[in-house]
Amino acid sequence: MQRFKDKFALITGGTNGMGYATAQQFIAEGGFAIVTGRTNASVHKAVSRLGGRAFGIVSNAGDMQDIFQLQKNVKQYTNNIDLLFVNAGYGQFASVEDANEAHFDELFNMLVKGTFFTAQQILPLMKPGSSVVLNTSFVTETGTSYFSVYSAAKAAVQSFIKTFAAEFTEKGIRVNGISPGHIKTNIFNNTGLNQEQIDEAVENLIPTIPFRRQGEPSEIANAVLFLASQEASYIHGTELAVDAGISVIRH
Repeated sequence: MQRFKDKFALITGGTNGMGYATAQQFIAEGGFAIVTGRTNASVHKAVSRLGGRAFGIVSNAGDMQDIFQLQKNVKQYTNNIDLLFVNAGYGQFASVEDANEAHFDELFNMLVKGTFFTAQQILPLMKPGSSVVLNTSFVTETGTSYFSVYSAAKAAVQSFIKTFAAEFTEKGIRVNGISPGHIKTNIFNNTGLNQEQIDEAVENLIPTIPFRRQGEPSEIANAVLFLASQEASYIHGTELAVDAGISVIRH
């Protein structure tokens, strides 16, 4: 299937996990993918694995200088973006007592400020018929200890789905979001946990998931590309939960 023949996607945080899987699938369906990552090594590795229809930009979603260079850097490869998947981000978790201003600013700069200004900078490269997909999280629907700041940041991103949709309607650009559940990604890598602690955390999560397994990054990619495709041409301002029902089914 060639749903995205010769179209261009910009996928922030596209060097691993959900972003990488989306780039891989977009390319498999005939498109070109531009992925961003925080280090030259991660970007180079991803692009070499994705092949000749992939391009990479070193860009940190929490660094405004990088974001304000993004449009210029994208223009090295194309003047038209058909899919913007604002996916970059990671988790940092702390109790209300222990959270400090640096923790708060890191998450809000990356997830909220980064999302807003990435969309702002890429918007001039998007034509009628193109699509924006924002990455939220099931945590906006549940109360979880130690997630106060992360959940609030993701809730702000969730609000952008509706406000961007309202504003971009006249431009002919559809805006939607995906709300992932527990997906096999590196979300724990920036938490300071060692591998044994990460494995234990994942093991403790499994019984809380209705399907008793983590989701695959490819399952998120499938949802993102559905929302970006003509098959979703009448879907606008919607958040699609891809979480095995964890946001609505309590275990």
